[in-house]
Amino acid sequence: MTIKRRDLLTGGAGIAASMATAGLSTPAQAQSAVQWDREADVVVIGSGATGTTAAIVAREGGSSVILVETENHTGGHAICSGGNVPLGGGTSVQKKWGIKDSPDLVFQDLTDWSVVEPNGAADYRFNDREVIRAFADNCAATCEFLLAHGVVFVDKAPDKRGGTSVGNSIPREMHAAPMDWPLIQTGQPAPPDKRTTMSTGNGLMHPLAAAARKAGVEILLKHRMTAIHRETPRSGPVLGIAVDNDGKTLNIRARKAVIVGTGGCTSNVNFRRMFDPRLTEEYCGAAGQPWSTQDGSGELAGMAIGASLWGLSNFSAEFGDAITKPGSVGAQYIYVHLRWYPGSEVFDKARAIGLFVEDWQDLVLVNMIGNRFYDETAHQFTAGNYQSMLPYVPHNWRNGRDLKFNPNGFLDAALAGIGDGHNGGGPIWAIFDADAVAREKWKPKPPYVDHDAGFFFTADTVEELAKKIVMKYQRVSMPPENLAATIARYNSFVDSGVDEDFGKPKPLYKIAKPPFYAGWATPVPHDTRAGLRINGKGQVVDMNGEVIPGLYCGGESAGGFSLHGLARATCQGFIAGTNANAEERRA
Repeated sequence: MTIKRRDLLTGGAGIAASMATAGLSTPAQAQSAVQWDREADVVVIGSGATGTTAAIVAREGGSSVILVETENHTGGHAICSGGNVPLGGGTSVQKKWGIKDSPDLVFQDLTDWSVVEPNGAADYRFNDREVIRAFADNCAATCEFLLAHGVVFVDKAPDKRGGTSVGNSIPREMHAAPMDWPLIQTGQPAPPDKRTTMSTGNGLMHPLAAAARKAGVEILLKHRMTAIHRETPRSGPVLGIAVDNDGKTLNIRARKAVIVGTGGCTSNVNFRRMFDPRLTEEYCGAAGQPWSTQDGSGELAGMAIGASLWGLSNFSAEFGDAITKPGSVGAQYIYVHLRWYPGSEVFDKARAIGLFVEDWQDLVLVNMIGNRFYDETAHQFTAGNYQSMLPYVPHNWRNGRDLKFNPNGFLDAALAGIGDGHNGGGPIWAIFDADAVAREKWKPKPPYVDHDAGFFFTADTVEELAKKIVMKYQRVSMPPENLAATIARYNSFVDSGVDEDFGKPKPLYKIAKPPFYAGWATPVPHDTRAGLRINGKGQVVDMNGEVIPGLYCGGESAGGFSLHGLARATCQGFIAGTNANAEERRA
């Protein structure tokens, strides 16, 4: 049967509307008449770090597995990542380098209420203890699983590079090497001298995808999940899923379980705004796009059959990389650790590489109306890492007392807007001149910048530049006199050596030599740290605190865990795959 679009329950119109926005269907009132087109013991949604890991574990455990993926390629958000994997608890890699760790120490680190960031945010305070205990107990096993399935870590001691909220006590960060696998960013393998030393999500996800196929996981590309079938909309076991494949609806039965690994919600504007109302449409370059879209579909489909959201404070807490300062300017997709190049299979969607900024002294950043708003050299939110707090006594009130308060409000200032009552901050533009282009050795033309879609502009005068800034997210015109006054005032700060407005350390360069340029420099949504409520087995829990039989979740689609990225995703995939495989097969 075709899944009908209708409200799930009285008062459920909001969920239904959100599902429609995400291209999802709401479940029909009765599921007994579903006509199944395919079936397997375990059905996995999403081919990222959670889904692929879960699929391999379930298949090698004896279950038949179908994995569905919206895109025409595997890898999800994880393959776009930096490949940093903070798994600890006594892994073979830690032991090789003489690092003593344990599950109890992992748990202690990731539930330490006393660890506080310089801006007052707490990394671990709101973590779900049951979820963290399961992660701690399965960390080392997950590491060995990855090693056994072709993942090669850079041959060096675990460190703290790339770590976000990974614990203060012990270094745990490992780095997946790309080896001879092609990089999705370029379409080509890494240079030979970097294949064993650089860190990239390609080095994690290519081996796992190969292992899944070798194990016999059936992977269905271009199959977008549109609904999760349950016995009734609010009770009974999960029976399977509905998918769309090029306009054709298919129903796939799960004899044991369905596992949600859809990768979070950073690309879904209305869903992410439940956590932070400021994240409106102009934050349009979420990390991972256009390879992978974090559309919140798994969360919405779970909510439609009664699942609860969980750990919402971790999403908006001001630590880590939930939203980031861009690393490049002049293109839509400018996450600091990800650039797209001609040769990538998605470059036609990315359209431009961006101009990577080596020195933020080379430009000023202005809001929609041409006003500076903060020190351009400032960084983003900090996050807990190995020895980020010294001296350190676990769970001790003195840790926070001895911290020097430093709010660093760059991101908050960027998201503040122009004082006209709108929630979103609006576009942020990098303004620079010909001298900056020479200093940075930039090439301000395609394929480095995106003129056609309105993410880059150039003009012979500052006033003319302001007039040219017209694009879909620039909801008000930039007053030319504002931008001209801003640049003139900034140039006076270069003369005096003092930024009287925002304290930029000794402004160095005037913006005076034409042509002048404006490049998109709007903050980037990156990391989802809230999602469906799960228990220690990875089972999804409803609004009454009861397990939804046959439904599992992990990674960025699951809540209750502040740790960023690949360790959380792979470990929770390992847990979900293990427990889904152990379910009784339904007739």
